[in-house]
Amino acid sequence: MHVDQAILTRRSVRAFLPKPVPSETVARIIETAARAPSGTNIQPWKVYACTGAVRDAIAEETCRAFLTGEPPRDNELDAYPSEIAEHFKARRRKVGWDLYSLMGVAKGDREGSRRQHVRNFEFFGAPVALFTFMDRRLQYGSWLDCGMFIQSLMLAARAHGLDTCPQAAWRDFHRIVRRHLEVPDDEIMVCGMSLGFADDTAKVNTLRTEREPLDVYAKLTGWE
Repeated sequence: MHVDQAILTRRSVRAFLPKPVPSETVARIIETAARAPSGTNIQPWKVYACTGAVRDAIAEETCRAFLTGEPPRDNELDAYPSEIAEHFKARRRKVGWDLYSLMGVAKGDREGSRRQHVRNFEFFGAPVALFTFMDRRLQYGSWLDCGMFIQSLMLAARAHGLDTCPQAAWRDFHRIVRRHLEVPDDEIMVCGMSLGFADDTAKVNTLRTEREPLDVYAKLTGWE
C-alpha cells in the first residue's frame, strides 16, 4: 500500500470482525512501527499485545469497573486541559455528536452514551489489544516519540489490510491492564489500541471525521 493511501484510509474503527490476527502479523506491525523516529534514538515505547483469554479477561473486568465504579477511574495524567479554546471544543463536540447520532443516541441520553462508551472496553469487538507504555521518568519529548510510534503502528496495520482505534479511555483503568499484563510500576500508559479487521457492514464505521482546510493550520512562506 502506498503511504498516502495508508494515511488517507486510516480511521478509528469502532466495530470489528471476530476474525483472528496471526501473532506473526502483529509482530511484523510492531517491528515496522519501531522504525519511527525518537530523540537521540532512545526508543521510549514499550508495547504489550494480547488476544484470546488474556484480552477477554481485561475486557470483562474493565467493563464491570466502568459500569459499577469499582475500582474507580484512575488516570495518571490528564489527556486534555480542563479549559480549552472554543474552536477546539467545537471540533470535539461535532465529532462526538456525529458519532452518537449514527448510533441513535440523542443529546441528553446519558444511558445511551454510557452504552456506547463501554464499547471502548470491549475493544469494539477487535480480537487484538495493544497497550503502549513508556518509562514514567521521561519527559515531553518522549511523549512525542511515542505518538509517532503509535501513528506508525496504525499505518503499518493498514498495509496488512487491518484497522485500528487508538483509545485514551484505557488510561482510566491502567491498573487493571497492569495486573493482567504484568506491567511494572515505573511505566506509564500512553494509550490503548484495538486492532483487527473492520466490520464494514457496521453503521458506526461509516463515520468520516472532517479536517480543516490547509490555510487554517498551515502557513507556506517563500514560494512565488
